[in-house]
Amino acid sequence: MISEAWVSTESPEDELDSLAVWPTEDGHLWLIATAKSSHRLVVYDAETGQRLRSIGGPGESVSQFNRPNGIAVYGDLLFVAERDNHRVQVFGLPDFAPLGIVGQDVLRVPYGLWVRENGPDDLELFVTDSFMADFKTGKLPPMGELDQRVKRFEVQVDGQGKLQSKYLGAFGDTSEAGALRMVESIAGDSVNDRLLIADEDRRVGSTLREYTLEGLYRAHSLPLFDADAEGVALWACDSGEGYWIAVDQVRPTVFRVFDRTSLQPLKTFSGRVVANTDGQVLYAAGTPRFPAGALFALHDDKAVAAFDLRDVAHALQLSDRCMR
Repeated sequence: MISEAWVSTESPEDELDSLAVWPTEDGHLWLIATAKSSHRLVVYDAETGQRLRSIGGPGESVSQFNRPNGIAVYGDLLFVAERDNHRVQVFGLPDFAPLGIVGQDVLRVPYGLWVRENGPDDLELFVTDSFMADFKTGKLPPMGELDQRVKRFEVQVDGQGKLQSKYLGAFGDTSEAGALRMVESIAGDSVNDRLLIADEDRRVGSTLREYTLEGLYRAHSLPLFDADAEGVALWACDSGEGYWIAVDQVRPTVFRVFDRTSLQPLKTFSGRVVANTDGQVLYAAGTPRFPAGALFALHDDKAVAAFDLRDVAHALQLSDRCMR
């Protein structure tokens, strides 16, 4: 049991889902949450949990949202997946200036996002697409259609802020062992050529499945979770060391810690308050409040919370390299 550094004021009307962090130009840190029911983004001070502002509202126009889910930050770019507008919007921070839309012609039910850099000003965006044969009953598409579960895009933004994107294709294993049946969260590790993708289908066992960055199933999945496998975050440390932290969506939330390289399960921890977590995000750079960084997590769809990474490392006896 690890005490939270702070827990924000609750706003149950928002139905918060996923998180991203952005260091501001004046030295502060924003925590940005998607709000599915109020169809907006909510911005918090990541040092204190104070709610700062909200962005957007319901609609289909630019800077409006329809059930925003996944969110990711890369540099000064913010990516937001909208489940019911079937697209990813891209914004420039700090002004949330709309730069463009990605994937509206191929995405069906987008959820999770992960971004990596392929070269200068050349990004690759991974988007999970959890379309169903019947969404209300949870009926899956035919197994052969699960090769469309993750869609890839090349994204470029030039010096004038003009966005260009190109669809690179889709992937997903169609075997019983490697299929991505009900997929949301996705995160990657370029050092180890690895994607971890959360499959929430408890009918076969909810877990994280391991793929390469090119979309090949590695014939390996992590041990089964007790409930839904939700947010997954990489804690990258010195000399290639580090840990994966994944959410098991129970009450209280169980955070499962795995070795970065071997994926061996190591430890688990819970907070004193945080429960029923969807998204989480890890920020490993130091801040005045969190000199070794922080883990931010959703609490019960209505609040956000922070864990000091020093507390996590000390309680779980993790490597000192992660405190530098």
